[in-house]
Amino acid sequence: VTAQSTVIDGTLGGGGHTRIFLEQGARVLGLDADPAAIRRVTDALGGYVASGQLTIVQSHFENVTEVAASLDIREIDVLLVDLGTSSFQLETPERGFSFQQEGALDMRFDPTQGGSAADIVNQWTETEIADLIYRYGEDRRSRAIARAIVRSRPIESTTQLAQAVERAMGGRRGARIHPATQTFQALRIAVNRELAQLESLLPQALALLKPGGRLGVIAFHSLEDRIVKQWMAQEASVFAPDPHHPFGGVERAPTIQLVTRKPVVASDAEININPRSRSARLRVAEKV
Repeated sequence: VTAQSTVIDGTLGGGGHTRIFLEQGARVLGLDADPAAIRRVTDALGGYVASGQLTIVQSHFENVTEVAASLDIREIDVLLVDLGTSSFQLETPERGFSFQQEGALDMRFDPTQGGSAADIVNQWTETEIADLIYRYGEDRRSRAIARAIVRSRPIESTTQLAQAVERAMGGRRGARIHPATQTFQALRIAVNRELAQLESLLPQALALLKPGGRLGVIAFHSLEDRIVKQWMAQEASVFAPDPHHPFGGVERAPTIQLVTRKPVVASDAEININPRSRSARLRVAEKV
């Protein structure tokens, strides 16, 4: 990244990545669906906003093409997204992301849009909740958890939900992670349409990047990482499968080349400073 670079940070969060790009002289467009993140970064990096080096827009990153076009940004050098929840969201009880603090069962990145986690927990059928927890939480005990949730209705707070899941799992019994971890993950993904948004973003990123431009995605769980890995492998391949002939295909020109063959993970030193980075996986690709 140089002073001539145009960068899109699709997940502003606390503004840490954006600050690094700005300090290197890049022009940055920062997006975030969370109005609290927008306010926080605008306050912290107001000088860059005033100078025109940083533009901040409240939006989900799946709208990146539309937002960029509205600002007459046609080509970019870097697009970075850091998926999942921010530390600020987890540490704000009323947002409902954490089972460790009492709060309303919300979980929306943008609290003004769409249904909340409470709507799912209290209105969906037992089968729908079980399927959701199995698919997005990858929890094999999803049916027992869904049964406990339905029996505990109405559920209005994070701790009520955590306790219902804990009962279904027979308590913590020295478990390394809390029994409700995967259920909370599943609800958050569903509420914010996280996987659908990621799938929508990837081809848009490819279209926006100039040749030699780079896409970076930081994922925190296997579902997101798998989507990114498979998409990058497909776009970097010289062979395109033929949907009509399972064992056939055609040669094609790759649209990207992989910068990271394997995901970049946090070092022990980084994990000591920021324990949440333990599960982070960074994948980077460069447009051909």
